[in-house]
Amino acid sequence: MAEGRWRLTAHAAAVMLALAALTACTPDPTPTPSPTGFASDEEAFAAAEDTYRAYIDALNARREDEASNPSPDSYLTGAALTAAIETDAEFRETGVRLVGATDIANVRKIDATQDSASIGVCLDASNTRVMDASGTDITPPEREDRLGLIVEVVWAQDRAYISSTTASEEEC
Repeated sequence: MAEGRWRLTAHAAAVMLALAALTACTPDPTPTPSPTGFASDEEAFAAAEDTYRAYIDALNARREDEASNPSPDSYLTGAALTAAIETDAEFRETGVRLVGATDIANVRKIDATQDSASIGVCLDASNTRVMDASGTDITPPEREDRLGLIVEVVWAQDRAYISSTTASEEEC
């Protein structure tokens, strides 16, 4: 029976880790994008990448110090923000937490317009562990260390926000 409970806890931890990485599962309305005024797609991609890197830096800092600023949520809008809030609540409720830093292995350009961009991101979670409320490492042994994502970034209120993140079929 204890082994069955461990498998359930490990499975729940794997699901939570995936939820934390995916920050968006359901469509929600996003603010009306405003034009960026970027002179090129390259500038739009650079802004999207910079925004996502700043978000990951904020997440990593928050794992080290809950009072760190800026808040990771300040980079999110719409479905991404909703999912992050729900995931944080589920982590608090279950006592599960992530420790260690998530790294961005690479970023690739997908598409851009004057008001949005899509980038492919390969996250490396090999330096993270899933811990339960008692401090026991419950990281599933079969967990994939790399996760491919498609990140949508929109421009609203004169800045870039991550509006959704979904799993990518491409290997990273």
